[in-house]
Amino acid sequence: MNHFELIKKVEWKDLRTLSVKEMLIENNISLPWFFISILLAYHEYYWLALPFSGFYFLTALRQVHNGFHNSLGTGKVLTWLSMYLNSILMMASIHAVKFNHIRHHKFCLSEEDYEGKSASMKWYEAILYGPKHMFLIHWITFKKANKNYQRNMMIELVSIAVFTFLIFFFQIHFLMYHVLVMIFGEFLMAFFAVWSVHHDTHEDPNIARTQRGSWKNKLTFSMFYHMEHHLFPAVPTIKLPELAERIDKALPDLNKKQTF
Repeated sequence: MNHFELIKKVEWKDLRTLSVKEMLIENNISLPWFFISILLAYHEYYWLALPFSGFYFLTALRQVHNGFHNSLGTGKVLTWLSMYLNSILMMASIHAVKFNHIRHHKFCLSEEDYEGKSASMKWYEAILYGPKHMFLIHWITFKKANKNYQRNMMIELVSIAVFTFLIFFFQIHFLMYHVLVMIFGEFLMAFFAVWSVHHDTHEDPNIARTQRGSWKNKLTFSMFYHMEHHLFPAVPTIKLPELAERIDKALPDLNKKQTF
């Protein structure tokens, strides 16, 4: 059964609509984790801040990922602002990541899929590839994207540079901690955001790995429902658990490879 036949067997279009509560959650899910991590770092409790910084990175990734697919429930201006602010806080141009992510959906695990390069590597190779992955994401946007993407990328990169310069010039230690942790997180993206959900799926790239188990998906904020996302990218993350239930019911024999 191919991709289009799978889509026809599952009701999903109603899941694109967010309630006001769901919209507020998707647009603000990263803020508590950010403020707690910054507060702890301000008081120099860096080791205590680390898990909260990790959860900020994960939830901010969820937020911008929904922005890539216009699934935040807000208009273009607020979606752009969300992506711009998270670019500065996550230490990478989110519009560059978006450009490559949209190509990832279009050319999934093919030669033209630069985001997906690490999927064919061994797990340790994907980790070591991380810095090159982040450089390549920006370079490909510079080389292949239209002027709108390029302009947004440059705005974000200049803003990141100014933000980082001011932090280190004035020796703002709790923000220096944040910058370094976010750069480390970006270097792990090739492993966590690509390899973990796509390795050993080249025979049918659109059937990515997924995750079942309540506590696992709560711990990862539903970010590992990746098969569901690839089949129905317009569905917001907050609706993916319900989408997974519908897929399991409509396609009980579908081979679902677990993420972990």
